Amino acid sequence: MPSSAPTHEDPRAILAAGKMGGRQILAVALCTILNALDGFDVLSISFASPGIAAEWGIGRGALGIVLSMELIGMAVGSVVLGNVADRIGRRKTILGALVVMGVGMFLATLSTDLTTLSIYRLFTGLGIGGMLAATNAVVAEFSNARLKSMSVAIMAAGYPVGAIVGGSIASALLASTGDWRSVFYFGIVASALMLPVVWFLLPESVGYLVQARPHGALEKINDTMRKLGHRTVPNLPPASADEPKTSVKQLFSGRLARITILLTLAYFAHIMTFYFILKWVPKIVVDMGYAPSAAGGVLVWANVGGLIGSVVLSLLSLRIPTRTLVLGSMVLSTVAVIIFGTGADGLTMLSLMSALAGFFTNAGVVGLYALIAHGFPSAVRAGGTGFVIGVGRGGAALGPVVAGFLFEAGLGLLGVAIAMGLGSLIGAICLLGLKQSDEAAL
Repeated sequence: MPSSAPTHEDPRAILAAGKMGGRQILAVALCTILNALDGFDVLSISFASPGIAAEWGIGRGALGIVLSMELIGMAVGSVVLGNVADRIGRRKTILGALVVMGVGMFLATLSTDLTTLSIYRLFTGLGIGGMLAATNAVVAEFSNARLKSMSVAIMAAGYPVGAIVGGSIASALLASTGDWRSVFYFGIVASALMLPVVWFLLPESVGYLVQARPHGALEKINDTMRKLGHRTVPNLPPASADEPKTSVKQLFSGRLARITILLTLAYFAHIMTFYFILKWVPKIVVDMGYAPSAAGGVLVWANVGGLIGSVVLSLLSLRIPTRTLVLGSMVLSTVAVIIFGTGADGLTMLSLMSALAGFFTNAGVVGLYALIAHGFPSAVRAGGTGFVIGVGRGGAALGPVVAGFLFEAGLGLLGVAIAMGLGSLIGAICLLGLKQSDEAAL
């Protein structure tokens, strides 16, 4: 009597078509918390920098070197560890990234000069970049087809949450201790606490196990399927001849080449606009005559707007195609940044404009993460994510620098805002080159 289930049923298809159970939702929640930890770790050096400058007697130029080291580390970590996650697994990579982040934070507390601190922040950035590439893949592979874009957007919302909550904790620690090292102590504890949580609660993704086929793959897949509340499969699905092999070279082969190039260019251009807002808002507000504490409040509102933007995009993705949402967000990002560049009277209006710019710029970023998750198959999903984000981080480092040169050249706030806002528009034009088939969940 024939079995009611196909002999080679694909467990990935079961997850894609089924409802998301509690363990799948938990996996998304854990990755959201890990991304929040990333958000705090990225800004930890910013919170600590005034104390570092005062204790060591260094100027802004030298301090800027330390601030840039982490971005370089994140770029390298995204590319290298993203590819590693496709080879050894998402879970192992996340655990390794947590160790790197925790050790990097610990070493930062021991540094006594600019050179060693720069090296330690570069090292920490490797873990932060690898974490984002791996968690993006995990969320995509634990979600069903209907909620994939929403899940990735929710995960990305963890970043501004980490910046807001972590920033509040860091401010309280600095106020109570007066020691910049206390910021990194908190980061060490947070990273250490997440290690056992990930170890016990986050299984390896089924998508990775199917494509990598490690020893005992079928048993591991069925164990995970049972934990997730889905039926098991009798055999591994046959390997597809069209499935790309795990390597960076495959990202530039066939159809993937167009996807990789267009997504990388779009991310690079848009992230320049995004980091112009994040890095320059405090300085712009101070130059308008307001106190540094007030300028920090305006930046908080930019992050609040970013958080709301990511949540709104995640909800709209249930009814509107993701690419359409991202295109709209990027166009409106350009408009919002230009509006911010017109200036405003009073902190209330400045905060509102900053929140509006944060809303659309961050909505575009989280939407891009969803497109990346849809565009790359399991075999190269973490590597593809890492490459796009890693190379795109060049835009993160370049954006604030370009804006600085434009200000020094005598261009006013409006002129700089127009120039930097065009990054989002260029990103939108790049996305127009993607075909509808490129957005299909693979």
